[in-house]
Amino acid sequence: MLVNQTTGDVLARQVRLCDTFWRRFRGLMFRRSLDPDEVYLFRWRRPSKTEATIHSLFCFFPFAVLWLDAEQRLVDCRLVRPFALVVAPRCAASSFVEGGPELLDKVSLGD
Repeated sequence: MLVNQTTGDVLARQVRLCDTFWRRFRGLMFRRSLDPDEVYLFRWRRPSKTEATIHSLFCFFPFAVLWLDAEQRLVDCRLVRPFALVVAPRCAASSFVEGGPELLDKVSLGD
């Protein structure tokens, strides 16, 4: 379960951890939709802007990305449109979450 610790709101009940090469590589590619109560979580050992940069090639629907620092605070978020070549956070992040666009209404920077 993914919870906004600032507000107590449940953001998603199902969290898919992308912890293998294949899961990180695939992410949301080739999927036709995403359950509104499901998110994908990507993590690293240290903050990085490069590793937290994504694309949405072969993603067929818009989705939200929430970038988190080492303390799990939200440092950036945005809506990603299908087939964007480069989507980078404003600063280094230790992890990010991909989920439905409605996530953006449930978070604020610093949460």
